[in-house]
Amino acid sequence: MKQYIRINEKDNVAVALVPLKKGFELSDGTILNEDIDLGHKIALRDIKQGQAIIKYGNLIGYASKDINRGDHVHTNNIKTSLGDNNEYTYEPVHQEDVYGEIAYFDGYLRSDGKVGVRNEIWIIPTVGCVNSIVKKMEEKAKQFVSGTLEDVVSFNHPYGCSQMGDDQENTRQILADLIRHPNAGGVLVVGLGCENSNIDELKKYLGEYDEKRVYFMVCQEHEDEIEYGLSLIKQLSEYVKSYKREKISTEKLIVGLKCGGSDGLSGISANPTVGKFSDILISKGGTTILTEVPEMFGAEQLLMNRCVNEEVFEKTVKLINDFKDYFRNNHQTIYENPSPGNKKGGISTLEDKSNGCVQKSGSYLVKDVLDYGDVVKEKGLNLLSAPGNDLVASTALAAAGAQIVLFTTGRGTPFASPVPTVKISSNSALYEKKKNWIDFNAGELVDEEEMTLDEIGGKLYDLVIDFASGKKVKAEEEGYHDLAIFKQGVTL
Repeated sequence: MKQYIRINEKDNVAVALVPLKKGFELSDGTILNEDIDLGHKIALRDIKQGQAIIKYGNLIGYASKDINRGDHVHTNNIKTSLGDNNEYTYEPVHQEDVYGEIAYFDGYLRSDGKVGVRNEIWIIPTVGCVNSIVKKMEEKAKQFVSGTLEDVVSFNHPYGCSQMGDDQENTRQILADLIRHPNAGGVLVVGLGCENSNIDELKKYLGEYDEKRVYFMVCQEHEDEIEYGLSLIKQLSEYVKSYKREKISTEKLIVGLKCGGSDGLSGISANPTVGKFSDILISKGGTTILTEVPEMFGAEQLLMNRCVNEEVFEKTVKLINDFKDYFRNNHQTIYENPSPGNKKGGISTLEDKSNGCVQKSGSYLVKDVLDYGDVVKEKGLNLLSAPGNDLVASTALAAAGAQIVLFTTGRGTPFASPVPTVKISSNSALYEKKKNWIDFNAGELVDEEEMTLDEIGGKLYDLVIDFASGKKVKAEEEGYHDLAIFKQGVTL
């Protein structure tokens, strides 16, 4: 088993892959001056105060004091290199994406040409006031689950009224996106009747829809709203059961990419594994979406250089700068990151975190940049505007069209999203401890000397095809489904 890794030949730090004791000697002769925990960094040479600290072949900060060879490199002796403003230049990589044979999965082809990987009925409230009602409807409507109707799911959220400006727009747009989502064979939209984002308003965002697939009800208009809602769900269930899984090209598969609760191994094992998956799927005509913009800060130029053209580059610059403006407008420090859990796992600065985070994007070119609430139009790798928050970002990925979300983690989390959310552990200890949460162990990449990135990326790809074809992820087996909408402004 590997005990440590120097990720790039340019690096002046190594990362411990297991806990290492003081006095341990690395192959280059470096002797540890202190105990080093898993995921934490080791100085491979003397680093003077103010000198660069390099990991992934990139700058992750500067030494805040002199660091001796063999020392632990962490928050006590490293500081961020980032400032509030950056000047970006387009320095495109000269590459062409490589495409191979199209592959297939078993999915549900909808009347609008979209494809679902699940055949569920979704109950979506327009406003938080009816959350308890839709939850009760979900519980009672489980009786209709049979045949190809796989589940009845309700989604609670606290919004839809007393919102202003962009917040209200975001709520309406995200709800409309989810109503159109192909993982739902049928949708019941439940309103109260007096809310700002009432059904008539929401229909303006929804546009044309299949009246056999989407039903609406206003609770204030019915004496027994639960009984009436169940009668609509029963009708919907007959329509949903008419769908059967069929052979579908991977050109129709869209997968969201997200990380959370990262540790020092996330950028070494789990995120590169997802990046390799992304390359495989795109090579077969599919699409992936990378989000959590604040966790691109410090590594954004790497993504910008992979933009397919200057127009996409300019959209990426705007993506980054708009999020920095969002922090400034709310009088918050732009680089107040990483989290306490990240630091405990070995991540020292935002650049350290971001350079690991962008590994999920693989190596293919960035084809488009999406605003929050936008839906994917271009095949291949897309960037999406959303915050780092796990639930908000994963919901945004689903709203953008992702039928599945891949979520890498070094610390572990049970949350779900509106679509199957595949948990990928960066280390084997987490996988062994939380098998009720974790679907895939990328820790094998560092545990097994012979395991290659191509092999483990291929294993993940095969598993995702299984999930797309009906296999349930752990969160689904537990009955977890979450929805969270981005809130930025005033609540009345």
